[in-house]
Amino acid sequence: MSLIIQKTIDIRFSEVDSMGVVWHGSYVKFLEDGREYFGLKYGLSYLEVASKDLLIPVVDMRLSYKKSAKYGEKLVVETKFVDSPAAKIIFEYIIYRESDMEILAKAKTVQVFTDNKGQLLLNNPQFFTDWKKNVGLLEYVAV
Repeated sequence: MSLIIQKTIDIRFSEVDSMGVVWHGSYVKFLEDGREYFGLKYGLSYLEVASKDLLIPVVDMRLSYKKSAKYGEKLVVETKFVDSPAAKIIFEYIIYRESDMEILAKAKTVQVFTDNKGQLLLNNPQFFTDWKKNVGLLEYVAV
């Protein structure tokens, strides 16, 4: 089972360089937009995590640029949850140009769980295990 969303993004003037090409750093924000939309759709929002007194900082990000995008174009950010038994949230992304669905970038991020003081959690928090069960990634086991 795959949990995937697609979010359409309008490229804004503030996201491009003097030649009208999307500045490479703007792609990091597009990934964040994908994660936020995923969280809202699947019930794993930043506010939900924060309500548990937890943080989920990004600890690894890999981004491969394939083609350029320009001011005025629309992008589609496809965000896919990668299931892992580790206490991590892993996403893979594909960013397309909406008009022709040409791949512009591919990326991967890894987030870990920490308490609100930044102490790393080595085991999945209970709410995350429950979330995985609710979305069908884990089976309920009767005890």
